[in-house]
Amino acid sequence: MVGAPPPGVPGTGDAVERLVQVVELLRRHCPWTAALDHASLLTYLVEETYELYEAVDEVTRAREPSEEALAHLCGELGDVLFQVVLHARLQQESGTFGLADVAGTLTAKLVRRNPHVFAPDGSLREAFPASVKEIVDTWQQVKRAEHPARTSVFDGIPHGLPALALAAKTLQRAGEPRVSDLLPAGGSTADGSTDDEGVLGRELLDLVRRSLAAGVDPERALRRAVLIHRDELEGPAEPSSTGT
Repeated sequence: MVGAPPPGVPGTGDAVERLVQVVELLRRHCPWTAALDHASLLTYLVEETYELYEAVDEVTRAREPSEEALAHLCGELGDVLFQVVLHARLQQESGTFGLADVAGTLTAKLVRRNPHVFAPDGSLREAFPASVKEIVDTWQQVKRAEHPARTSVFDGIPHGLPALALAAKTLQRAGEPRVSDLLPAGGSTADGSTDDEGVLGRELLDLVRRSLAAGVDPERALRRAVLIHRDELEGPAEPSSTGT
């Protein structure tokens, strides 16, 4: 029925409830799982996230992903989900919130940030006329309203991102030109090659090779360059009215 929330995926609720039950039992009866806390889980979270990244990339690069690749992706998604459930369980044990609160908060955010799809009560709209630009603009407007304390366009970018991801996110937030804007008409580089992922990948690899040949850590060099560029874009900090 138009306007009503779409039905859920059959079986999802039972599977998730069983997962939550298993994690709860492990916390009670498995000494290793019982000893985990947020800090000790961080290493696993980072590792599992990178493993999921690789699994997704493996599937997306293949024209016809193998059953093995798809099974690998399914397993890695589960490993990351396990991390989410564990962290939520730790907070539930401390009496703050649980997985249901995490899911509810996410659902409310998605409804709030996508008013072209959902009415404020969460029901489905009858039409979806918004353009991609309007959708992105609305998402950013709602996000800013959710975080009024953030005064810089760079607020919210995780400091722990790898340097290349940090550079990309920083330039995107700054609204700097797309790669296509920096290339000659036709989307070609100076040597006439097509500007695609492979070409740019080789250029990045060559920069890393040059960095190593010069005895420079490319990760540190790029990170420092990004931070300097960010400072230049933001300008000098406003003096505090209460400072001396």
